[in-house]
Amino acid sequence: MIRKKVLSCSIVLSVLLLGNLYSQSSTYSKRDPIKKAVLEQIKREKRAIAMSPEHQKSAYYNSIRFANTPVPLKVPSVEAKFEKYLNRLTYRKVQSYDLHNKAAKHLPKIAAILKSYGIPEDFKYIPLIESNLNPTVTSHKGAGGYWQFMPATARLYGLTVNGKVDERRDFVKSTDAAARYLKSLYKEFGDWTLVAAAYNVGIGNLRGSIRRQGTSNYYKLKLNRETGSYVYKLLSVKQVIENPNKHGFKRYAENKDKYQHINESNLL
Repeated sequence: MIRKKVLSCSIVLSVLLLGNLYSQSSTYSKRDPIKKAVLEQIKREKRAIAMSPEHQKSAYYNSIRFANTPVPLKVPSVEAKFEKYLNRLTYRKVQSYDLHNKAAKHLPKIAAILKSYGIPEDFKYIPLIESNLNPTVTSHKGAGGYWQFMPATARLYGLTVNGKVDERRDFVKSTDAAARYLKSLYKEFGDWTLVAAAYNVGIGNLRGSIRRQGTSNYYKLKLNRETGSYVYKLLSVKQVIENPNKHGFKRYAENKDKYQHINESNLL
C-alpha cells in the first residue's frame, strides 16, 4: 500500500514538473525536440495515472448510485461495508450464473411495474435479496412470496392471504402491491434510501431510530444488523447484475445481447 502511494505521488509530481518545464519551454520553436519530448512524456504520465488501479477504482466508485443518489463511498466505513457484501457476490465466491438468469427473466417486468408508480428502478432488486425470486419461500416470522410480505401488510395493500389463497406468490399482484407500499414509505420519509431501510425494518422502528439518534442519514444511523446491511446488499446485487464482466461473470457479459432479447420477449 505504501509503495502504491509513493508511486502515485511520484507520477503526479512528475506531471507537475513536466508541465512546468513545458510552460517554460514556450519560447522554443514548434520543432524543438526538447519541447516535443516533454509533451510526449506528459501524455505518457497522464495515461499511466488514468490506467492505475487506484484511479479506475475511484472512477467506478464515484459512479455508484442508489435510486439516483450518490453513495458516500469515500467514507471508509461505508466503503468497507459495501466491499464486504459485494465480494460475497463475485463469481469467485458464488461460482454460478443463477442470479443473472433469474434477473434476466424477471427484473424487466418488475422494473416496468415500479416505473408505472414512479418508483426508482433500483428497487427491482428487492425480490432477489428477499426471496431469491422464489415465491414459495416463507420466513420464520411468516413473511412470504416474492417480496416477503407479512400477512397483515399484504392484506393492507390488497392481497388475499388465507388458508386457500396466497397472492403474495402472484408475481404481478405482489409486485403491484409492493410498488404501492414503497410509494407510501416515500411519503413518510421523503428519501429513497430510508424507504429501502423501512421496507426491511418497518416504519415505526425506523422512525424511532431516527428520532433517538437525531439523524436521518442511513449511512450514519446505527441499525440492527439486517437493516444496517440492507442497502449495501441492494447496491451489491445491482453492481453484479449491471457490471457482470467487472465482477467475474464473463460468460453472461459475452452473451448479454441474447439475454436482453429474452427480456424483450418476456415483456410482450
